[in-house]
Amino acid sequence: MPRETLTREQIVATTIELLDEEGLDGLNMRSLGKRLDSAPTAMYWHVKNKDNLIRLAADETWGEIALPDPGSLDWRAAAEQLARGLYTTITRHPWLAQAQSSYLLYGPNKARHDEVALTVYEHAGFADDAADQAMGAVFTLILGNAAGAAADVSLRRRLGRGDRDPAVELQAALDEAGEIALPHPRLRARLERADTETLTAVGDFEFGLAALLDGLAQRLPS
Repeated sequence: MPRETLTREQIVATTIELLDEEGLDGLNMRSLGKRLDSAPTAMYWHVKNKDNLIRLAADETWGEIALPDPGSLDWRAAAEQLARGLYTTITRHPWLAQAQSSYLLYGPNKARHDEVALTVYEHAGFADDAADQAMGAVFTLILGNAAGAAADVSLRRRLGRGDRDPAVELQAALDEAGEIALPHPRLRARLERADTETLTAVGDFEFGLAALLDGLAQRLPS
């Protein structure tokens, strides 16, 4: 596809599809060009370089998050909606968690999200730096929980290469970890409750979010 008919929107959409399937390690201009039936040079004309392409793809996913109206919701309800929306988006696109720590990610969609988030915490009663800190604490919680889900996807992808069965590999690892944990009763009980289908749990995120927002509420001015 010549550069005159290829659009940035097409490149970004296809990049997201490739990243969702192959992760950051699977993204290169040659494989992307095959999907678009285009030469790599045509894509560089639209997106400059790989780092900028990842930034554009990441910002596009931030646009998937539904933004609440801070003026019509209680601050906590609005904060929960934002947090769950971001968590869902990062777990839908597991490469985002890795990209967040490896690339400078910014853009119009992220800016709109952050503006609403700051408004939510300012409406709650946090001012200036305190609003930044509240937003940052929630973001760190989300990223930490989503990173676990992203690692699970990456692990299963890696184990599934070749003729290996990811479920078999994971179960063997759990069995071996159980043997190592024999002298540690609490850890052993935790591993016995685990299974290869629920290595990461949404309940962990919900527990952490509730605990964090409870703590933030305690810090609000009287």
